[in-house]
Amino acid sequence: MNEAEQQKALSLDRGLFFINYKSAEDSVSPPCVIVAPAHGHERRMEIILHPDATEPTLYKPNSGLVVRVNTPATLQVQVQPTRPGGSRSAIVRVEQIQAGRIPAAMDSASGMGPHAATEGLKVLGHVAGRGDIVVGPNAWIAGPDAPSRVEGVALEWPDKPSSVDIRYAVQLANGQTGSGRMVPLGAYAGTRGRALPLTGVVLEMSGTDELRFVAEAGFLNAPTLRAVGRRVVLSGPTNREPLVGIRIGIERNATAEVTATPAPPPSRKPAGGSPRVRVFRSQQRQIGAAR
Repeated sequence: MNEAEQQKALSLDRGLFFINYKSAEDSVSPPCVIVAPAHGHERRMEIILHPDATEPTLYKPNSGLVVRVNTPATLQVQVQPTRPGGSRSAIVRVEQIQAGRIPAAMDSASGMGPHAATEGLKVLGHVAGRGDIVVGPNAWIAGPDAPSRVEGVALEWPDKPSSVDIRYAVQLANGQTGSGRMVPLGAYAGTRGRALPLTGVVLEMSGTDELRFVAEAGFLNAPTLRAVGRRVVLSGPTNREPLVGIRIGIERNATAEVTATPAPPPSRKPAGGSPRVRVFRSQQRQIGAAR
């Protein structure tokens, strides 16, 4: 990689993704963002452009495009300066677009489907070597199939019932500043670009008896943990293991009991042991805030 460009390879599962050019350090001459399939992956995905666009290039912040991935594939995202010696600092987010579906059953008492409470929930995770990743409810950030160090999280829920209050906190390795501090919905908890993994996550919900969190987390060299309740705590066996995958959802509450048990092993679990995760560090720099 030379000084004229910053490039990142993103592994995407089957689905629909919004490539969102969020911001740039240089607002006068921001760098451009070029999106393309990795070599050999051209038939696995389709890049959907704005009707007025002729190429998959984003020239300024607050612009974006959509990528439709038919089978798991790799997407190349490249940041280039627009003038000699120009800035290469840009924040680009990859946000998964959830598929709409008809509820399988309706709640006879309220007329609301069992998963209706989570439809607007978005979970952001900052993953080492990949940057900010935004997913919908019950979707993995990193996780068993692609474990990687998670350095921060944020929850957004625009359609949250007004009576419901959500707060959360993260535990940082070595008790760094900000560790354990509760933040409100929409706030970012954690770090970026400091190589400080999370070692725990706490989720709290108040103002309702009808909803609860359903969360799973993977910690380095530990079984996947599943937690359910209005207050859940996710951490490894010694409270020091790095978080390498997380998914969060909200569902209608059947009981007020909070449980935390190892999740069922994935179908591809190796014979003879509990599922384990290992972290793989990318040698490429993240796109967000690249210098």
